[in-house]
Amino acid sequence: MSDTTPLRRTPLHAVHVEMGARMVPFAGWDMPVQYTGIVDEHKAVRQSVGVFDISHMGQFIVSGPGSEAFLNRVLTNNITKLQPGQGQYTLLLNGLGGVIDDLIAYRTSEREFYLVVNASRIDADWAHLETQLNKDDEVMMANASDFTAGLAIQGPKAREVAAAVFGSAASFPEHNTILVSMTSEGPMWLCGTGYTGEEGFEFFMPIETAETWFRKIVDAVKAAGGMPCGLGARDTLRLEMGYPLNGNDLSETRTPLQAGLGFFVDLDKGDFTGREALVAQKAAGLPDKLAAFRMTGAAPPPRPHYPVAFAGEIIGEVCSGTQSPSLGAGIGMAYVPLSAATIGSTLEIEIRGRRFPAEVVKKPFYRKPSL
Repeated sequence: MSDTTPLRRTPLHAVHVEMGARMVPFAGWDMPVQYTGIVDEHKAVRQSVGVFDISHMGQFIVSGPGSEAFLNRVLTNNITKLQPGQGQYTLLLNGLGGVIDDLIAYRTSEREFYLVVNASRIDADWAHLETQLNKDDEVMMANASDFTAGLAIQGPKAREVAAAVFGSAASFPEHNTILVSMTSEGPMWLCGTGYTGEEGFEFFMPIETAETWFRKIVDAVKAAGGMPCGLGARDTLRLEMGYPLNGNDLSETRTPLQAGLGFFVDLDKGDFTGREALVAQKAAGLPDKLAAFRMTGAAPPPRPHYPVAFAGEIIGEVCSGTQSPSLGAGIGMAYVPLSAATIGSTLEIEIRGRRFPAEVVKKPFYRKPSL
């Protein structure tokens, strides 16, 4: 996107401004980065509940007799394992095994699937899927991204919010499930997924109804002791869980095996785009690996693109990095050679000309305290 291209706005843009949000560019959109403050919003999600505008994300509907076979041919996970109402994390790869996008695929019926894709990859994903279609595929695709808004309600009190908004706790979708219903205001998709590591759900609806739903949910969130949240807290929350961000931790030049996402790649299900490259890479050995690190002493927060050193030599750069509000320490992820990726290895992060020590740790960085 060029600097002269105007930023897109979600249907909730005016409400964000009204509520005092600080707006910033993100993936071609003008999005709220914070309302009251990143740390306060982060802690609200960990301790009570928060609501995020995720209307910038994309939604595709893939249907028809050949939809299951088609998606199993272009995605890494085994979509045939999904029953109607179930969803799974999966990846869309290029022919070299590089990650075009990571996404959630839900099966809404025997012959229909609902895909939620990253905002920055909507056009690339759609174009790739079109190139993968064969003339004999009995598949229909619809891009609902411009007609659909989305909200993520996340936190220990998400069920309380769902009950207040929808009238019954029974409307709460369990983890990795989807509830689809038709209402007088159009279709609703309630998805038991999120990007924070907390219990919660994502709610997609027609854009015409977005403001009404958002205001209702914000009221319920505040009543539960939570608050509306921006992209800043969304980033610190997901990084504490070690969840990758497309464009930072995932790219078309590295495979899901290098990113530590092999669990979501089914090499035994049959052929799919990128499989041959993954099999070859697995046999040859990974050139590097996405490692999680934690700063071990007083240091400024690590940020993307800061150099990473091991045994005195620069070996890579930070992909994602921040100061963890839950841990009170700097955390991050970086692609490093396997020799440096062992848990307990000592790295150095170069910050403004100085090197600060860090230790390779196991993901997630943050774990819920035992009750």
